[in-house]
Amino acid sequence: MVVHQHKRRPGRAGEAVRAAGVALAVTAMSGCAGGAGGDERPPADAAAVVRGAADALTKTGSARARTAMEMATGGTRVTIRGEGGVDFKNRMGQLLVMLPTDVKGEDEHRPITELLVPGALYMKNRGAGVPADKWVRVDTTTLADGNLVTGGATDPLVAAELLRGAQEVTYVGETEVAGTKVRHYRGTTDIGRAAGRASAEVRGALEAAAKGFSKDTVPFDVYLDEQGRLRKVRHRFTYVNNGVIDVSSTTLLYGFGTPVTVVLPASGDIYAGKIAE
Repeated sequence: MVVHQHKRRPGRAGEAVRAAGVALAVTAMSGCAGGAGGDERPPADAAAVVRGAADALTKTGSARARTAMEMATGGTRVTIRGEGGVDFKNRMGQLLVMLPTDVKGEDEHRPITELLVPGALYMKNRGAGVPADKWVRVDTTTLADGNLVTGGATDPLVAAELLRGAQEVTYVGETEVAGTKVRHYRGTTDIGRAAGRASAEVRGALEAAAKGFSKDTVPFDVYLDEQGRLRKVRHRFTYVNNGVIDVSSTTLLYGFGTPVTVVLPASGDIYAGKIAE
C-alpha cells in the first residue's frame, strides 16, 4: 500500500490470525480481475460516490455473494473461495468457505460454514481439534485485522463499509460485471477513517484493523451499478507475519433482494476447548 502509509506495530495482524486459530487465513486468497472501460463523463465527486456504496446496499436489503481471497508470501500463493448471502439491513450473513486442496491435489478440509454477525464470526467444520458438530465463535473486535482476512473471506458488509474511508479516487470508466453495466473506480481507503465513519455494527472490527495492520491505506478497485450498489470490490491488504504477506480479497454481489436467513448456534453448540495451532 502506498499512500500516506503509517507504520504500526508490525506483526499484530499475523499474531491475531494465530491467536484466533484460523489457519485458513494464513494460507489465503484471490481477487477476480477488474474491467476497464469507456470514455463517458465521470461523476462530479468519485470519492463521494464510492463512500456511499454501503448505504446503497442497506437500502437494497440483501444479496447473494461470492468471495475469493488470495494470499501470497514468498513463492507461495493460495486461494480460498466462498459463497453465500448477506442481509445488509440486519447486518448478518452466511458463507460456505471452500479451502484449497493440499499440495498432492487431494481434498484436505471440508468446507467451513461461516456466520457473520456484528462483532463476531462463527465457524463450523473449523478443524484443528474442534469436533465436527461444534461451532467456534471469534470476537472480531479482538482480532488485529478485524476479520478482514482471518476468516478466509472478507465479510461483504465490512468490505463495503471499508470504502467509507475512500480517498484519491479515480473514475476508470464503464464496463460490465456478470452482464450488468457498472462504473469502475480505483483508489485507496484509509482503515482508520473508514472506522470513524462506519455503522455502529462494524465499527469495532474496523477500529481493531486500524490498529493492527502495518499500513493505514488499502488500495481498491470497485464496480458500482446505476443505483450505486456495490457489484464487485477488490481490496489489497498487506501485513507482517514471519515476513510480508500480500492479500487480495474480492467480493462479488448479485441476486439483490434474495432472502437471507441466518440462524445462530445455541450456546451449547459452541466449542469452549482449546484450538490446535
